[in-house]
Amino acid sequence: MDREWNDSQPIYRQLRDRVVAMILDGVLKEGDPLPSVRNVAAEYRLNPLTVLKGYQQLVDEGLVETRRGRGMFINAGARSLLLEGERQKFLGEEWPRIYATIQRLGLTVEELLDGVTHRSSSDAVQSKPAGSNPPEEEH
Repeated sequence: MDREWNDSQPIYRQLRDRVVAMILDGVLKEGDPLPSVRNVAAEYRLNPLTVLKGYQQLVDEGLVETRRGRGMFINAGARSLLLEGERQKFLGEEWPRIYATIQRLGLTVEELLDGVTHRSSSDAVQSKPAGSNPPEEEH
């Protein structure tokens, strides 16, 4: 998890969103325990009540369950529930703005796909470890 917090929304909400992203990315799987409130609070220098409030949102949404004396665990079906919600949110909130920008710029499907392909290959080149390319010969 990222250690930086921003001022755009409350920290408990950012914490909740980070756990959601970890579930969607497969970092946290169904049945996995959440890190303890005490550990997260200490590691990220947060008030334990802030962490608990973020975790409680996950419980309220049915994504996490509390097991008395054992901690909090990711519920079965949490990822599929999140995927459905996040897809609806994207299509309802983000996609209309993205689509309007595409229309305004007159981009074609080919240009969009080429941009994604080009970007992905340039990211791969940038992420190569140093020294992985053979040294160039001097003449």
